[in-house]
Amino acid sequence: MNDTHATSAKNGTSVTFLGIGSMGAPMALQLVKAGFDVTVYNRSADKCAPLVAAGARMAGSAAEAVTPGGIVLTMLSNDAVLTDLMTTQGVAEKLGGGLHVSMSTIAADTARTLSTLQQGHGGQYLAAPVFGRPAAAAEGKLWICQSGAAAAKTLAQPLLAAIGQSVADFGDDPGAANLVKLCGNFMILSAVEAMSEALTLAEKSGIDRTALTSFFGQSIFSCPIYQNYGRILAARTYAPAGFALALGMKDVKLVQASAEAAGVPMPLANLLHERLLGSMAKGRGALDWTAIELTVAESAGMTPVPLQP
Repeated sequence: MNDTHATSAKNGTSVTFLGIGSMGAPMALQLVKAGFDVTVYNRSADKCAPLVAAGARMAGSAAEAVTPGGIVLTMLSNDAVLTDLMTTQGVAEKLGGGLHVSMSTIAADTARTLSTLQQGHGGQYLAAPVFGRPAAAAEGKLWICQSGAAAAKTLAQPLLAAIGQSVADFGDDPGAANLVKLCGNFMILSAVEAMSEALTLAEKSGIDRTALTSFFGQSIFSCPIYQNYGRILAARTYAPAGFALALGMKDVKLVQASAEAAGVPMPLANLLHERLLGSMAKGRGALDWTAIELTVAESAGMTPVPLQP
């Protein structure tokens, strides 16, 4: 435990992590390992067991997990679930003058609403969505975007340092970081679509899929997205999902709504929506979102074998 984390723990800061899913679990574990006093809650209590074994406490409800004036980190699946947690389930009210760090992928307007909600209870809000898959979360190597008040950023800094390898700041607007997150997810899925089309062309022409992705990942597309997603696409390892296709659909809808509100035509977003919709119609919602590649291959008359979740 480094000095920053040790100081925070000694100061008695109460940290609550809500949403122990494929991303939330390794993120919360990083906080436990760093020496923070962590209480966790998840609707499926069994997912909390490894964290409890590592030293976290488990609460029986979301509100029960919260200490007034403490820090709550949330990593929930969508806007509705997060909003219900903070309002109907009473988390924002019980947190009161504390800090809510929202790490979920949500609409910018939802972030602004939640910020106003917490301020109404005398507290603070920080948007801090992340980039990276579960493996990166397990190593504390996520990339974090943040936006909100300066005081909230200062309070959250030691926790974000334990979870991610870097934090990029996007100003005071609580919705800004979430718009950056949506832009990033749109760009990732656009790259997946491009790779899927290229792989289909190559494979149908007799070129090895793995050789193709390996070559590009080490040359003109030498970057994490093309390297990591290229390996997944080449091997068609779509299960278990690192990021479920159904969640990808949620994010693309948020991108489309943001684009319409801003008056920005995004034809690629419309194409990605169709890919995801067609994939879900074929029962692939639980597969990784890279499984849109199967639909691309099928449209070319090929018969790829989809992996089951």
